[in-house]
Amino acid sequence: MRRAVVAGALAQRPGRGGHAWALLQYVLGLRELGWDVLFVDRLDATMCDGAAPGESPQLRWVERVMRGFGLDGAWSVLHGGGAFGVSRERVVAFTRGADVLLNIMGYLDDEEVLGAAPLRVFLDIDPGFPQMWCELGLADPFAGHDAFVTVGENVGAPSCTVPTCGLEWISTPPPVVLGEWDPAPVNGGPLSSVVSWRGPYAPVEYDGSSYGLRAHQFRRFADLPWRTGRDFELALDIDPADAADEVALRAGGWRLVDPVSVAGDPWRYRDYIRRARAELMVAKDMYVRSRCGWFSDRSACYLASGRAVIAQDTGLVDLGDGVLRFADADEAAAAVERLAADPAGHGAAARALAEERFAAERVLPRLLDRLGVSGCVA
Repeated sequence: MRRAVVAGALAQRPGRGGHAWALLQYVLGLRELGWDVLFVDRLDATMCDGAAPGESPQLRWVERVMRGFGLDGAWSVLHGGGAFGVSRERVVAFTRGADVLLNIMGYLDDEEVLGAAPLRVFLDIDPGFPQMWCELGLADPFAGHDAFVTVGENVGAPSCTVPTCGLEWISTPPPVVLGEWDPAPVNGGPLSSVVSWRGPYAPVEYDGSSYGLRAHQFRRFADLPWRTGRDFELALDIDPADAADEVALRAGGWRLVDPVSVAGDPWRYRDYIRRARAELMVAKDMYVRSRCGWFSDRSACYLASGRAVIAQDTGLVDLGDGVLRFADADEAAAAVERLAADPAGHGAAARALAEERFAAERVLPRLLDRLGVSGCVA
């Protein structure tokens, strides 16, 4: 049986159902392909709000998510010289016998585990940020890896301003495990999304330009519900310091809900998406300005659920009637009206697109083959 290690920061973000899915798509997708998969996280006292790691809500979150998807015995959270779940010794032994280690955003920095892996892959799900940090000398998240993968499908192309850092980048769409996202009829519901207003990063000044966050783009569309007269809802993680933006969104017709309440675990997040008519996807300023070709793992879940996505253009290719692209407020309003004319038709196109382009059973074998892990093409 083929073996893979998937490493990522699940413990660091308890109560974030969408973030959990971004990692789970790889773990569950590989498992469905018949692979033996181990998920590895790390946790230290600074992440635990004063609690001991073994008693922290962060560890309980990992346990709950893993158990909920039948992954008991297939996860480990490293801490200091030990581990919760699978023991450190077993993690090292499993990694040594694995075909590949997918290190999402380079989060795993444990030298013993990384040193045991025969193929260490940096998996970039936030294109632009790590590459610019590296070029500016702020961080080198790529050190110690053998191969480099990004969901920014234009990275390395002349039209994209994300630096390659002298590395050869393999691009991939974000995978979605279709069996976890059965399509449901489109019966009303709002145009919705689940987003962070700013997220964990600061804007980046690079090569004479400023590459910002989602807030810097979303402000351009604050009045879209008012302009179109349609029902919009946003599960929005926004800091009290951005109260003026929250007021502007509400004045523009957005209904704002607490993301932890409606999407605070993977199951509620899935239910929330399935209640929507479609998604309005506003991208981070980094993705828009760099033309990196980013497409959201969240949006892939909307597609798989039979929900069309009205997507801000980040340099995307034409994806047909399942994804309606826009560059400005006028184009966004026109896309909303186009969707309203045939929501069921666009929803069917969305599911078909998910099956063709984003299905984990297609995406992951192609990726593994490009990484040189032979015999993996579906």
